Amino acid sequence: MKTKILFICHGNICRSPMAEFVMKHLVDEAGLSDAFEIASAAVSTEEIGNPVYPPARQKLAEHGIGCEGKRARVMTRDDYRYYDYIVAMDRDNLRRLQWLCGHDQDQKISLLMDYTSRPGDVADPWYTRDFEATWKDVLEGCRGLLEKLVPMNIKML
Repeated sequence: MKTKILFICHGNICRSPMAEFVMKHLVDEAGLSDAFEIASAAVSTEEIGNPVYPPARQKLAEHGIGCEGKRARVMTRDDYRYYDYIVAMDRDNLRRLQWLCGHDQDQKISLLMDYTSRPGDVADPWYTRDFEATWKDVLEGCRGLLEKLVPMNIKML
């Protein structure tokens, strides 16, 4: 049985796809690809169908991670039932998820940075254009999440 993770951000073109593909890369590096299903989605319909934002795609490529074919999609209530972990990039995403999903009765919803030593929001490059800060937050959060799910020594990128 696979552990299913859904990463969430506002539009699903920057932070959540970065988290999706970083996590896929970490899982692959650890030889655990068959044990996980990883995806991402938005809490907004603004970017539906759009590809990963070019600077986010470029930041992933700098680290040898591709995201070809990814298109933004919106999260649904069915996603809440399907995924084991729904991981938001910031507190605004978290509020929207709680509105969309209702009470988080299964305690599936969390913030990515909660899996680090510095809880809070993942830096939003849409406003800052600082994709390096976002990369660092996403990488640290994904490593922390994977360590929680599979206690082991996570290989450094």
